[in-house]
Amino acid sequence: MINLAQKDISHSLGKFLVTAMGVGLLLGIVIVMIGIYRGMIVESEILINDINADLWIVQESTLGPFAEASRIHEDLKDSVRVIDGIKNAEALTFQNIQLPSPLKPTRVVAVGFDPHGTFNPINPERIVEGRDLQRSHYEIVISDNVGFSLGDSILLGRDNYRVVGITHGSVSSGGDPLVYISLKDAQELQFLYTNNRIRNDRDRGIKNNDAHMVNAIVARIHEGYSVDNIAKELRRFKHKSVFTQAQQHDILSKNLIEKSSKQIGMFAVILIIVSTIIISLIIYTMTLEKMKEIAIMKLIGIPNSMIIKMVVQETLLLGLLAFSFGAIFANLSYDKFPKKVVLEIPDSIALFVVILIASVLASFIGVKKVVSADPTTAIGG
Repeated sequence: MINLAQKDISHSLGKFLVTAMGVGLLLGIVIVMIGIYRGMIVESEILINDINADLWIVQESTLGPFAEASRIHEDLKDSVRVIDGIKNAEALTFQNIQLPSPLKPTRVVAVGFDPHGTFNPINPERIVEGRDLQRSHYEIVISDNVGFSLGDSILLGRDNYRVVGITHGSVSSGGDPLVYISLKDAQELQFLYTNNRIRNDRDRGIKNNDAHMVNAIVARIHEGYSVDNIAKELRRFKHKSVFTQAQQHDILSKNLIEKSSKQIGMFAVILIIVSTIIISLIIYTMTLEKMKEIAIMKLIGIPNSMIIKMVVQETLLLGLLAFSFGAIFANLSYDKFPKKVVLEIPDSIALFVVILIASVLASFIGVKKVVSADPTTAIGG
């Protein structure tokens, strides 16, 4: 009995493998895109988890520094600290800056915090060289992928900062590398204007800007107190937007990840559809090439069901090989992408099942040709 898949592999090995590799590249891209989405989720949680605050107090009617601009007075932390149930509270700043890297200018997010305070956003496990911030001025801890070494001097604004520590895996919610500076230095960079700007504002009758501003106040509560109740109290009496840790995660997922995930999902679906169409066309072409053999099989009494089974097997084999090539491509290339790519086995299994279903659907066009084949063509009828 003729086995169509075995016949193709033995007589058209090059064509079969090249087709599988071509489709495999498309599926590999799908796997990587799913991994990019997973990486976005992981990166979006790094800074929030490192800070590990129970409450985020931000500017009224805003969603906080990870979604939109937020400015509040630094001394609000003192008012928050005296509220019943609050364990500690500190001020933080977040700002995008262009770091004059020796390799090329690099966009980073600078996190400003009080080195002597109770909140330290630097996870000690991420420090691979040097140390944490210890002084209130002119020290900086940077990520290991921005091109600076321990002890280097970096010019930010009007001052030079010495690199005292290097971290690995520290990224913002948007995937940019993180750098850490003292709160006082961060306030000067973000809220203080140049001398020329100050003089110009004075000439216009504009008061000098207030440098004692921050982007958020973070707080932890004592055990036994309700985070939600304290948040309600802060919203009522301090007239600020207050979010719990869980709510901050929701804000990040909805504002930074949701749209991107939809876009990635659309591309993935399109690529899977394209892969299915390619497999369908290839199976149809291969079926046409064997119409003579199929007609002979039908002429000698082999039932359609058996011939259809062989066509489906051939399609499934092509889908299986394509997925295998795609998985190999994804695992060999994922670490070359600038964005973090997280490959998870459940995602690959789910895609594998989708490809098997798509392969079965793709075989229908070949099956239709088999069913409509005229046995008389085998004898020239």
